[in-house]
Amino acid sequence: MKRIILASQSPRRLKILELLHIEFDCCPADIDEDFLPDEKPRDAVKRIAQRKAEQVQKRIERGLIIAADTVVVCNGEMLGKPGDEQDAFNKLSLLKGRKHEVITAVCVLDAESGFFEVQDETTRVYFRNITDDEIRAYILTGEPMDKAGAYAIQGTGSVFIERIEGCYFNVVGLPLKNVYFMLKRCGVKLLEV
Repeated sequence: MKRIILASQSPRRLKILELLHIEFDCCPADIDEDFLPDEKPRDAVKRIAQRKAEQVQKRIERGLIIAADTVVVCNGEMLGKPGDEQDAFNKLSLLKGRKHEVITAVCVLDAESGFFEVQDETTRVYFRNITDDEIRAYILTGEPMDKAGAYAIQGTGSVFIERIEGCYFNVVGLPLKNVYFMLKRCGVKLLEV
């Protein structure tokens, strides 16, 4: 099997990839993840995921690199990770009582051949009408500070969610089904004997 490299140090992405029962190494990418002016959400996450994979490719000779980027979109506004507690409060206030989309793009890049594929997945998430006090208490946990949209569906932030439509793992940060098929197309046979 080809060496697998996850271009992330996100504990959430590591745990998701471990569900495939494959060995992989972590080689986090270090790039500017800012959105470009007038960039559409899907274009932004696809561009950033590909740039992460390409940045890691410069440091390794062979292997399949998996890179991802996630954004939350509410009323046309892209919500990345909060810059501070006030920004987290503003982001969560925007989400309360509303539907939003979580878009994650994944890039799988073969470091040796240069072949790559980029896919995106969208999940709709419905927040209940949370209170300002709940938002403040949640921010005090520290959980929202490194998450797109300032919440974690797999953590305490789950109590804000009424329902989702689509892939749960996508909201956590790595759409597993997409990764499985992308790796399969690159010759990684995970569920074949």
